[in-house]
Amino acid sequence: MFGVYSAVARGAFRRYSTYRAATVAGVVTNSVFGGILASVMLALWHARPGLGGYDARQAVTYVWISQALLVTVAVWGGGFQDDVQARFRSGDIAIDLYRPVDFQGWWLATDLGRAGFQLLTRGAVPLALGALVFELALPSDPLVWAEFLLAVVLAVVVSFGVRFLVSLAGFWLHDSEGVRAAVMVLSMFFSGMLLPLALFPGALGELARVLPFSAMVQLPADVLLQRRTGYRLLTLYGFQLAWAAALLMLGRVAQALAVRKVVVQGG
Repeated sequence: MFGVYSAVARGAFRRYSTYRAATVAGVVTNSVFGGILASVMLALWHARPGLGGYDARQAVTYVWISQALLVTVAVWGGGFQDDVQARFRSGDIAIDLYRPVDFQGWWLATDLGRAGFQLLTRGAVPLALGALVFELALPSDPLVWAEFLLAVVLAVVVSFGVRFLVSLAGFWLHDSEGVRAAVMVLSMFFSGMLLPLALFPGALGELARVLPFSAMVQLPADVLLQRRTGYRLLTLYGFQLAWAAALLMLGRVAQALAVRKVVVQGG
C-alpha cells in the first residue's frame, strides 16, 4: 500500500511541475513581496531593535522563510482542496470513495507531492534570492537544515489536516468556499505568516502559540533560526505531531460521518 501512496505523491509532483509559467510567476511574486516585506521589517527593527527577541538579520530572515513556506504549506489553502471542490460539483467524489485506497491517505499523498515541488521551486528559489540581496541569518550546519525539513513535513501534514476538515464540509454544504475563506484568514493571522507570534501581545500571543496554525510557519522558522534547540526542539516536534495526529483523527471521524450519505449536487 505504501507503494501506491508513493506513486500518488510522485504523480502530484510531476503534475505541478508541468505548470511552468505559473511556477515562474509565483517565484517572482514571492520574491518581490519578500523584498518589500523585508525592507519594511528592516525599517521597523531599526526603530525598535530587538523586538520580539529577534535582531534585524533574524527578522529579515523570518520574512524570507515565511515566503518560502507560504505555498509549500498552503497557508492560503488550495492544493488538493481545489480538486476536491471540483469533484464535489461534478459528482466524481462518489468515484473517489470507491477507490481501493483510503480517501484521506490518497489526498495526503497528493498534498505531500505538491508540497515537495513547491518547496523546491517557490520555496528554495525566493529564499536563495533573498540571501543574495539581504544579509540573512541562515545556518551553515546541514543538521539544522535537516531539522528544518522535518518541521516543514510536519507543518504540511498539520496544514493538510486543517484543509481536509474544511474540504469535508462540502459533503454537507456542497460548496465549502465560505468555510475555506474564514479558515484562510485564521491561518494567515495565527500561523505567523504576517508577523512572528512573539510580537502578539498577552493572551492573544498565548492563544496563537497553542493553535495548530502556529505549527505551519512559526515553528519551522524557529527551527531554521535555531531559536529551538535540544529539548525545546523535541517539544516543538511533539507539538506538531500531536496536532497532526489530532487533526487526522478528526478528519477520519468526519469522513466516516460524511460518507454514510453522499449527496451528489444536481443529482
